[in-house]
Amino acid sequence: MADQSQQKAVQTTGHAWDGDLQEFNNPLPRWWLWTFYATVVFAIVYWILYPAWPVGKGYTKGLATTTFESADGKEVTTHWNTRAEFIRDMQSGEEALKQRAYLVKVGSASYEQVLNDPDMMAFAQSMGRVLFADNCAACHGLGGTPAQIGSYPNLRDDAWLWGGSIERIEQTIRKGRLGYMPPFGKVLSEAQIDALANYVLGLSGNPVDKAKAAEGDKLFHSDQAGCYACHTNSAKGMYAQGSANLTDQVWTVADVPDATDIKDKLARVKAVIRNGIERHMPAWEGRLSDEEIKLLTVYVHSLGGGQ
Repeated sequence: MADQSQQKAVQTTGHAWDGDLQEFNNPLPRWWLWTFYATVVFAIVYWILYPAWPVGKGYTKGLATTTFESADGKEVTTHWNTRAEFIRDMQSGEEALKQRAYLVKVGSASYEQVLNDPDMMAFAQSMGRVLFADNCAACHGLGGTPAQIGSYPNLRDDAWLWGGSIERIEQTIRKGRLGYMPPFGKVLSEAQIDALANYVLGLSGNPVDKAKAAEGDKLFHSDQAGCYACHTNSAKGMYAQGSANLTDQVWTVADVPDATDIKDKLARVKAVIRNGIERHMPAWEGRLSDEEIKLLTVYVHSLGGGQ
């Protein structure tokens, strides 16, 4: 009986501390051992199939391969890597196929259908936001608001220089725009430029010198300055020229809202009159597909409320 009780006793390593503190020598649980062996097998299989070990200036490529379509339409098969797998997923993955099907659906629909269909509109907003971030945000800022007034048009203020209808926005994206106002620094005297600045500021309700503003009014509508030719007699601008509405308190070039006082406001308006404006937006036709241009058009149209 003594021998059996000794056999059933827990085995120890033979080490003891403080007289009675001993280290048990229990075997590892069987499930733990099998899990450990499985991880070893998994690692070996992984090393064989996928890129794993550095060798000199290269690495083991593995046996697994990935096939995708190159930019010129040729089928390419290469060893498995995350970049090749990403390209394949973007071309033939489940989500990519869904996206492609929706692109075809949106591309074949009219703008009216897209704007009135919640699902297509949600898709256009989602894809358009990505396209805008990739192609437009560098100038217009994320979300359509540039970092500083005067650099590029703000697409959220509902003041459309070239028109805010779907058709005009698409034309702007497709063909690009050239915003130009000639410099008057060598044509008009400083006194005349000052008078014009007072008139322009007065149009949007700013307190100005009335006598100078009256003189600026005459210059604005005269052939000498000729401002009315682009901004119209009412100074509300015209889409055909991309000329700004000077009466709506929305400033697209002169940073009047951040001016500290009327003197500073006048200085900023005079700088624009004196130096002119030259801004160019490139044409995206040929760079983006028709479907992508349509998505961008819908997205931009929604930023400022459209027309």
